[in-house]
Amino acid sequence: MALEIKQQLKLSQQLIMTPQLQQAIKLLQLSRLELLETLHQEIEANPILEESAGEEQEYGPSEGTSEEPAPEAEAPVGEVAISERALEDMDWDNYLNDYSSPRHEGGGEDRELPSFENILSRKTSLNDHLLWQLSLSNLSPEDQRIGEELIGNLDKNGYLTVTVDDIAAAVPADQARVAETLRRIQEFDPPGVAARDLKECLLIQARTLYGSPPWVEEILENHMGYLENKNYAGLAKVLQAPPEEIGQAVQLILHLDPKPGRAFSIEEPQYISPDIFVYKVGEEYIIVLNDDGLPRLRINSFYRQALSRKNDVPEGTRDYIQEKLRSALWLIKSIQQRQRTIYRVTESIFKFQRPFLDYGISHLKPLILRDVAEDVQMHESTISRVTTNKYVYTPQGIYELKYFFNSSLPGANGETVASESVKEKIRQLIAREDPRRPLSDQEITELLQKEKIHIARRTVAKYRELLTILPSSKRRNPNFVPPPSPPSPAASGPEEEEDLLDE
Repeated sequence: MALEIKQQLKLSQQLIMTPQLQQAIKLLQLSRLELLETLHQEIEANPILEESAGEEQEYGPSEGTSEEPAPEAEAPVGEVAISERALEDMDWDNYLNDYSSPRHEGGGEDRELPSFENILSRKTSLNDHLLWQLSLSNLSPEDQRIGEELIGNLDKNGYLTVTVDDIAAAVPADQARVAETLRRIQEFDPPGVAARDLKECLLIQARTLYGSPPWVEEILENHMGYLENKNYAGLAKVLQAPPEEIGQAVQLILHLDPKPGRAFSIEEPQYISPDIFVYKVGEEYIIVLNDDGLPRLRINSFYRQALSRKNDVPEGTRDYIQEKLRSALWLIKSIQQRQRTIYRVTESIFKFQRPFLDYGISHLKPLILRDVAEDVQMHESTISRVTTNKYVYTPQGIYELKYFFNSSLPGANGETVASESVKEKIRQLIAREDPRRPLSDQEITELLQKEKIHIARRTVAKYRELLTILPSSKRRNPNFVPPPSPPSPAASGPEEEEDLLDE
């Protein structure tokens, strides 16, 4: 059989992801902070784009804008000549103090103000706090170096992460001297700092704060297992002590801080900025996109005029401007499409989850991506991208959009119940239980079945673990004393009230 070469025509369809389409998909799944960073990067990279400074300027191109904008009607603004001269009399050494320091708003008189460095502030870290105490201690220079080495090897929770031998080899110094310096540092504030494990941390705090109360040291030294399992009856039996005294010792231990360094954490909290706001106006809910802080993009007017003067612009420059203009127009169009898509998806989600807005988590409905995709005529992958890292503010709190998609469980009369709603019911049942006789997983299952929610015991256990709730054996507190009930308003009748008025 001979081999030969032939040419053949074949028609086929192929989906090609253009760079513009890839950019639109990327923008769709970005969070609000990531979108803000991306827009600032695009403004820096593309000279055609600029941020609108006033509300009167339009956001992006109008509907009829083409890639070659028509010349503007107004006369072009002439170039402004700026004359530069050397500032020989400028005191550059004091420039920061003269122009960056705060001024008194009440008057324009000159006042002696602190330097710029003196008005800056930052949180005191655990390392700084301990070094300050170390500097006030009456220690020799060698002990000071050992103390600095010890403090430098503490983690953010205040625990020593290396051994005494490692510190002795690093300084170098005698191991006994390092151990003595460590003991001195363990007396610093906060109590329990520089401990090597949890047991030592709690023991230091108990001795410092309570002065070694009865049974506390014995429990921490030898019976931590009973404490972890909340087996207080077994603990009292082993120690041969009255249950009341064991209960008091346990309460003291529960008030100790297992991570003493957290009070000096310098990590700033990252607050969630919602992408969408849902407000209730009358009987309806209004959806508002959060555009606060996002730059309002537009096309630079200088380059619009440059494209209108065809004969004055070189061909290479004109091609460069055209390329950047197409990129800018596509970016603006992608942002507008992103905002419209987020609005439509959010509107569809709360069309299904209207009972949640009215009554809370316990009234969540089962919902999947396909339901919303069919409602807004989009693909499920698009819905998944829209709901990724997007947060919505509702009258019930701030939630991620993905929170409203959950599986279903069989309920009464053939209806289904959302899994998140069942988790909320489990949390409420455990919150209302008697700590002396906590509900077991089987009892919670039976209570849910009385509410026509058919659920297995192992599913209750799984949901309880997802809620980070301990099992009933570890929730039991036999020494719990319920708070006294408030006096009934009917206790004082009309006759008693008249007597009080007469007095």
